[in-house]
Amino acid sequence: MPGLDQTGPQGLGPKTGRGMGPCSGGMRRGMGCGRGFGRFAGRAYLSKSEEVDELEDETRAMEADLKALKERISEIKGE
Repeated sequence: MPGLDQTGPQGLGPKTGRGMGPCSGGMRRGMGCGRGFGRFAGRAYLSKSEEVDELEDETRAMEADLKALKERISEIKGE
């Protein structure tokens, strides 16, 4: 996490990267603290508005990941 300030790699908040940081132990994507197993485990203690905020953050992160994947596919295909 750049700056160690919990803003994530793109400023979208913690646990929004590729799952390569200390939460995942450098394992493959989706296995970190914020994704994969236990994905919604910590949300039981959030208010509805906090949960909506977290879900919106997660949605933005997933959309950014999808965009990056599509861009890479285009690069590979030479489009």
